[in-house]
Amino acid sequence: MDIALLGPVAGFALAACGTPGPNNMLLASSGTRCGYLASLRLLLGIMLGLQGLLLLTALGLGRLFELWPALQWGLKLAGSGYLLWLAWRIAMAPPPGAGEHQMSWRQGALFQFLNPKSWLMAVSAISGFTLAGEQYWPSAWIVLAVFLFFGLVTGHLWTLIGMRVRRWLRTETDWRRFNMVMGVLTAACVAMIWY
Repeated sequence: MDIALLGPVAGFALAACGTPGPNNMLLASSGTRCGYLASLRLLLGIMLGLQGLLLLTALGLGRLFELWPALQWGLKLAGSGYLLWLAWRIAMAPPPGAGEHQMSWRQGALFQFLNPKSWLMAVSAISGFTLAGEQYWPSAWIVLAVFLFFGLVTGHLWTLIGMRVRRWLRTETDWRRFNMVMGVLTAACVAMIWY
């Protein structure tokens, strides 16, 4: 693989993984509510799901969207509905300790297949940064490795940001306001899907 391609792949992966989106809102919220170690399971699931999605896209799954554009609309609708449901759950969550429910690593992994931002990242990364011919699979593995690295780094940062926010949440009212803000931010991710 041409080493000159590594910089653009890294820049794209950093921007795609590090900017606000459904995964990062979930990690920040989890960091605030459940702490670092519990959030690592969610981060693991998100990364496994994203790596699986990238691999399936490299194997040709992304071409289905080109062949049948209706699939893309279906994914957008399903993803939007699921994100709005998640946003509602986050916004209405009680303060920690009262009926606490942490998203499992399996749910985090499966969520990637309903997360339109993850699909967009996977299709864009594989179609934009893999090379033709014999260089296809070596370049695809590099894309997967770069996304794994930046996904882990930025996922940890969003979790740590959530943990830092916890210091300011002292009352039940503070928690309810925080949950509402996180719910609204998660719901706002739906706009990114249609934009």
